[in-house]
Amino acid sequence: MDFPEVMNPPKLARDVLRVIPLGGLGDVGRNMAMFEINGKILLVDCGVLFPEDAHPGVDLILPAFDLLSDRLDDIVGLVLTHGHEDHIGAVPYLLKQRQDIPVFGSQLTLGLLAEKFREHRIRNADLRTVAAGDRVAVDEFELEFVAVNHSIPDALAVALRTKGGLVLHTGDFKMDQLPLDRRITDLRAFARLGEEGVDLFMTDSTNAEVPGFTTPEKDIQPAIERVFANSEKRIVVACFASHVHRVQQVLNAAARHGRKVCYVGRSMVKNMGVAEKLGYLEVPDNIIVSLKELDRYRPDQVVLLSTGSQGEPLSALSRMANKEHPAIELTEGDTVLLASSLIPGNENSVYRVINGLSRLGVDVVHKGNALVHVSGHASAGELLYCYNIVQPTNVMPVHGEIRHLIANGKLAEATGVPADHVMLVEDGGVVDLSGSKAEVVGRIDAPYIFVDGTMRGVTESQLSDRLILGEEGFISVIAVVNLHSKKLVSGPEIQARGFLEGDQDKMFDGIRAEIAKALTDALEEGVSDTYRLQQVIRRRIGRWVSGKLRRRPMIVPVVVST
Repeated sequence: MDFPEVMNPPKLARDVLRVIPLGGLGDVGRNMAMFEINGKILLVDCGVLFPEDAHPGVDLILPAFDLLSDRLDDIVGLVLTHGHEDHIGAVPYLLKQRQDIPVFGSQLTLGLLAEKFREHRIRNADLRTVAAGDRVAVDEFELEFVAVNHSIPDALAVALRTKGGLVLHTGDFKMDQLPLDRRITDLRAFARLGEEGVDLFMTDSTNAEVPGFTTPEKDIQPAIERVFANSEKRIVVACFASHVHRVQQVLNAAARHGRKVCYVGRSMVKNMGVAEKLGYLEVPDNIIVSLKELDRYRPDQVVLLSTGSQGEPLSALSRMANKEHPAIELTEGDTVLLASSLIPGNENSVYRVINGLSRLGVDVVHKGNALVHVSGHASAGELLYCYNIVQPTNVMPVHGEIRHLIANGKLAEATGVPADHVMLVEDGGVVDLSGSKAEVVGRIDAPYIFVDGTMRGVTESQLSDRLILGEEGFISVIAVVNLHSKKLVSGPEIQARGFLEGDQDKMFDGIRAEIAKALTDALEEGVSDTYRLQQVIRRRIGRWVSGKLRRRPMIVPVVVST
């Protein structure tokens, strides 16, 4: 299985369906797929990827939908498979480019999205609620929605019927046979679509390396019960703010043990409010209290449901671990339950929070020492089951890192899908489908789009500068010269940040004289361009820092002419 090299795809022929992933193939996040036929474009999902340590100052990473900036009028719809951030988080940024794109999704998905629109001040968006079993015609596409089970209610797979062929996109799914909401993945619909003939099966790859079947959600209830039974003080449960099933389990346990529940974190408060309003969350009477009411209760009478299960620096749990939360101070004997999995790339952040909590004397219960979370994604056994039911002509693994995509492709081959019918591509890969024949015809660049605060447009070079500043340090050198008399008037003055080696004022004494001599020599040789004089400074101090301190800092030389 080889990933294709970058090459320009050919012009799209009539009645051929082109599929281009704009995110989610190579990362666990920023999921988005583009489908084009006869000049019309349908999008499936539009999510965010959360930054890692290599992305300083970045809040969110978006799919490569800037590639559509000159084709916004050709977009006939956006389908959302479910309400997780990695599938809906980037929708406001897309709709800021064209607000009237029709958005199709389940009731809960669109309810969570509407809250995001209020934050982004997006009004009058074209939201169209769909449910399992619905069929909707959208220009060149006929859509059919299929119920799938996931770690958030109301998730949907989508079948796309086009003149180029039938595509079944699972979204994120698993096959929990005893789900908490009794809504199982509709394998009968999968089989019916298989009988019709699925030309391209786009399947969730996240757990393709995990053998067997994913553990049912109900199996973690005993671990939650043990936490409630054994904790004598405050309990904090950290989970995803969209994990309605997990919150329901905690609410039920709290009711049984006579504890009040307080939502902590803005997204938790908003999302659970939406879920309760729409009937997806059953809240026992008189169990919810506000943050302001916590002082009325002893620690052993409350449970805090908090955001921050991934170690996000500004989340409620991180602030508790750092003793920076304005209203909550954890103490020895409190219990924190991390009821979530580790998203790849977040390990360091999560363990940093665990260490901070442990330092406070808090008992931390997490996936490493108890069964407190189960995945929302189909494991290898479930994927094999689906391949055998659907019997697709072609397969395109989606949603996962490279290793997940490869593992999923091998599962498809094991069920009889020929190797050359497994479309193994990364973001930007171009697959054309026509008459049951799928072919990788090229690849385009699908770069990250970085969101920095409220602004967009942070570039790779800017991120590189930030990394240098954080890891290698910063040096500024200011010198004043008289180009007419060819003399150094003052300086060089050297300011440095990020160096711990001794007294910084004295550290650069030796190189100051060398820089002064180099500038004087250059002036006497007839150099009268301040830019060239700045380069003289950069080269001289750069060599010195590299040789003496083994560092490669950012160097900003400034030469002022009088």
